[in-house]
Amino acid sequence: MALLIADAQPQDEAAWRRLWAGHNAFYETEVGADITARTWARILDPSVPIIGRIARRGGEPVGFSNSVLHEGTWVANPVCYLEDLFVDPACRGGGIGRALIADLVRMGKERGWSSLYWHTRQDNPARRLYDSFVAADDFVRYRMDL
Repeated sequence: MALLIADAQPQDEAAWRRLWAGHNAFYETEVGADITARTWARILDPSVPIIGRIARRGGEPVGFSNSVLHEGTWVANPVCYLEDLFVDPACRGGGIGRALIADLVRMGKERGWSSLYWHTRQDNPARRLYDSFVAADDFVRYRMDL
């Protein structure tokens, strides 16, 4: 079956929420219902620099990417941060994750972004996929909740 990747649409909400719950379970975190609703609303809002892409196989949503487009201080063109990437576990190994990243690479080249970046846990099995696009750099992430 052909894979189609497109912008999230209002009718994708139930499927996105199902996949989002799987994403959060994978990362062993809980995102409140209010934040989930706000995230979905921002994905659909064209004035917000969040890009929500849905991968469909046979018309059924099987994965998504959520990215944030932002300015950078070292570059002239926008930077894209791939914040969330998730593929339904029943559909993994079929190239959906690769296609979602390639979709962002294509968009970035077409739209003139300066770069695309993401981070993940060191032990994430998806690193084999990520390493096929680009080697991990030597930066260390520091995170402080405020």
